[in-house]
Amino acid sequence: MRRATLSNPPRFTVAEEGQGRITLESDTGAVAHLFVLEQDMVRLLLLPGGTVTSPPSWAIAPGQEDIAEPGRDRMDVSGFACPDYRLFHDAEQLVLETDRIRLTARLHGLHCCWEQRDGDDWILMAQDRPTHAYDFGWWDGKAHHYVARRPGERFYGLGDRTGDANRAGRSFRLTNLDPMGYDAETSDPQYKSIPYVLVADEAGRCHGAFYDTVADVAFDFGRELDNYHGFYRHMVADHGDVDLWMIAGPDPLAVTKRFTWLTGRPALMPRWSLGYSGSTMTYTDAPDAAAQMGGFLEKLAEHDIGCTSFHLSSGYTSIGEKRYVFHWNRDKFPDPKAFVKSYADAGVELVPNIKPALLRSHPRYDEVAAAGYFVGDADGQPVEAQFWDEVGSYIDFTNPDAAAWWRGQVTSALLDQGIRSTWNDNNEYEVWDARARFAGFGTSVPAAAMRPVQPLLMMRASRRAQIEARPDELPYVVTRAGMAGLQRYAQTWTGDNRTEWKTLRYNARMAIGLALSGVSNSGHDVGGFAGPAPDAELLVRWVQAGVLMPRFSIHSWNDDRTVNEPWMYPEALPAIRALMRLRQRLVPFFHDLLHRYHSDYMPMVLPTWAVFPRDPHCWAESDEHLLGPDVLAAPVVEQGATERRLYLPAGAEWTHVWTGETFAGGAWVTVAAPLDGPPPLFARAGSVMLVDLAEGGWRPDAPRRGLWLFPPREGAFRCEAMEDAVGADEAVVRWQIEGEARANRVVVHVTSTGMQLDSTDITLLLPSNDSRELVIEGGSAVSVASMQQNGQDGN
Repeated sequence: MRRATLSNPPRFTVAEEGQGRITLESDTGAVAHLFVLEQDMVRLLLLPGGTVTSPPSWAIAPGQEDIAEPGRDRMDVSGFACPDYRLFHDAEQLVLETDRIRLTARLHGLHCCWEQRDGDDWILMAQDRPTHAYDFGWWDGKAHHYVARRPGERFYGLGDRTGDANRAGRSFRLTNLDPMGYDAETSDPQYKSIPYVLVADEAGRCHGAFYDTVADVAFDFGRELDNYHGFYRHMVADHGDVDLWMIAGPDPLAVTKRFTWLTGRPALMPRWSLGYSGSTMTYTDAPDAAAQMGGFLEKLAEHDIGCTSFHLSSGYTSIGEKRYVFHWNRDKFPDPKAFVKSYADAGVELVPNIKPALLRSHPRYDEVAAAGYFVGDADGQPVEAQFWDEVGSYIDFTNPDAAAWWRGQVTSALLDQGIRSTWNDNNEYEVWDARARFAGFGTSVPAAAMRPVQPLLMMRASRRAQIEARPDELPYVVTRAGMAGLQRYAQTWTGDNRTEWKTLRYNARMAIGLALSGVSNSGHDVGGFAGPAPDAELLVRWVQAGVLMPRFSIHSWNDDRTVNEPWMYPEALPAIRALMRLRQRLVPFFHDLLHRYHSDYMPMVLPTWAVFPRDPHCWAESDEHLLGPDVLAAPVVEQGATERRLYLPAGAEWTHVWTGETFAGGAWVTVAAPLDGPPPLFARAGSVMLVDLAEGGWRPDAPRRGLWLFPPREGAFRCEAMEDAVGADEAVVRWQIEGEARANRVVVHVTSTGMQLDSTDITLLLPSNDSRELVIEGGSAVSVASMQQNGQDGN
C-alpha cells in the first residue's frame, strides 16, 4: 500500500456495487462510499484511512421525529428509497446517474462533478477544485473539501449566521458560542452549528450541500484567495470524515423541504406556544420576584393585553447572586406550585429557564460528580468550564444514566409543580478543555469531536420528560443552541441580541438562514436583549416585526435594568395594544403554518426568491420575507420612516391585507407604514388566512374561527388551511376552499376533512374594500355563520 502524494494521489477502483451504495477502494487504503439514497440525493462518504472516524449521526432522520441511541450508524440506509441507478465506469472515470442527479468522478484523485436535471438538460451543480480537493494525508488530517467557485454563485444557510442572507465573500466558524449582545451584522460564531449550504447559481438554479459533521467547522465562500488554485470555496472540519449529502434542485423551495425532511420532522407544538410570550431577567432577579411576576399579570389585565406564556428567567433558581439549576428559591417563591397555578389561572403558561451545567458550588454538585454524570476526562474526573457566576461542569447527555437523571429533575422540580414546558438555555457547551471526553453511549470520544450533539440531546431529554409526564399533551421545548435537526424537538430564537436599529434588520436575515437550514419555527428577542433600552419608536417597530414571526417574545436584560414591556411607553401603548390583538388574531394562521411545516416540511419563513426563483429582483437582499408561500411581510426597519417601499414578486397578484388594495406583481410599490398602525402585509391572490375573530382577539377559551379570503379579481382559485380539532391536539382539520372570482361576486365551496370540530360554524371574510357579493354554494361540509365584507385589521 503506497503513500499518497500531491503528484500521485490515490487511484480508486470500484470494489462493490449494491442496493443504495457503491464502494470505491484505492491503492493507498482510502475508501469512498457513494450512496444513492433518493432520485434527488447522492452522498459521498470519504474515508482517507479506510474506516469511519466520525461519531454516529444525530442529524440524519429522514421523515423521523427522533433518533434512537447511540445515533445513526454512518452506513445505515434505512428510511431511504435507494432507487435503481445507472453506473458506468472504466479505469479512469465513474459516472453515477439517477433521474435527477448525476455524479462524475475522475478515479485518479477522486475529482467529483455533480449535475442536476433541469427539464431535458443536465446542468452543473458543483465540481471539486481541480487541485487537491481533499486531504489524503498530505495536510493536517482534518476533513477538507474544496469546491470550484463560479461567477454569480450565491450561498445561503449555515443556520443563524449574522449579516446578509447571501454568504458569498465571507467566511464563518461554526462552533456553538454564547455571543451575548452580538453585532447582528458582523459577529461570528453564533449559537448554532448547521453545516448546510443552499447554493444558487447565476440563473437561480439551486442545490443543497450538507456536511454531516458535529466537529468545529470553518466555511469560506470566496473571502480566501490562493493564486495556485483558482477560485474556490471550502469546508474544513476539525475531526471526522467528509460526509457530503448533495440534494438536487433546481427549485429552492423543493431543496429546502427535502433538507428539512432529511434532518427530521419538525415538532408540532401547542397553540399557546405561538401567542405573545412575556419575559425579562429583571423580574426573577429581584428580591421581590413573586410580586414582580404578579405585577406582570396585573398589568396584562389593566391594559387588556393577551399573553399565552411567560419565559421564566433563571433568577427563580438563585442562591444569593448565583443560579443553581433545578433549585427553587423559596424566599422568592415559597410555594412554587401555587405560583405556577396563579399563572395558569390567568391563561399564561410558564416556560422555565434550565441550564445544562451545575456550578461548582451547586448543592448537588458532589452528588452528580460521584455518579459520573458530568463531562469528564479520561479518568472520569469532572472537567470544569467557565459558566455563569463561576466555573461549573456540564451534564453529559451521551451517558444514558445522566440523561435519565436530567429527566427526573425536570419532572420533580418543574413538571410536578404544574409546569408544561422547558426553556433550554446557555446550552452551547463551551467545553474547551482538550482533556474533555464524552461518554459517547459507551464509546468515549473527545468532546471536540461532537460538541453540538449535547444541546440536541438536552432538548431530546427535556422533551421526553414532558411526554412521559403528560402523554396526552403536545410538548413544548425552547432552545438557544443546537445543530442540524433541532426542529425535531424545539422552537428556537436568534439569541441574546443587542438593542440597535440594525439588529431589527439583520435578525430577520438570520431567521431566513435558519429557515433555509430546516429550522423555521423561530423568532427574536423583541426590543433587544442587551444594551440600552429601546426608545418608543424602536420598540413599536420591533413589535410590528415580532408579531409577524413564529416565536413572539419581548425579552430584555437592559444595561440600566429597565424592562422591555408592552406598557413601558404610555404614548406607544395604544399602538402596541393593537399589535398584541393582531398577534392573537393571527395565532391560527401561524398554527396553520406550523401544521404545514410538521406535515409537509413547508418552511414557515422564507425569502421571496424561494417561491419566486425566476424573478431576478427577488434575489436582491431585502427586508421583507414570506410567511409560508402566500403572505409577504414587510416590516419597517428604518428610523423615522413613515412609508415602506418594497418589491412584489412577479407571477402573482397581491392584496394589501389591511386596505384591500390590489397590486400586480413584478413592480415596486410604496405604501403607508405609520408608527401607530399594523405592519405592511400582502397576501397572494387566491390564498386564505385562518384567523381568530373573537372579541379582543386573544381569549383562548372563546375562539371564533375565520377564513380570510383573498380571491383574485377574475378566475378560479383553490386554497386550504389547517388547524387542530377542538380538544384534540393530535387531530387535524383541513379546510378546503374552491372558488370562482367574478366582477360582481365571489362564489366559494367550503369543505373540511379530518376530525370534525365541536362547532362547524366559521366566518368567511373578504378584504375591506372588496364589495363583491360572497356566495356559498351547496355541498360544503360546514355551515357559514356569517359573511362579512369587511376585513379585520387587528385594531
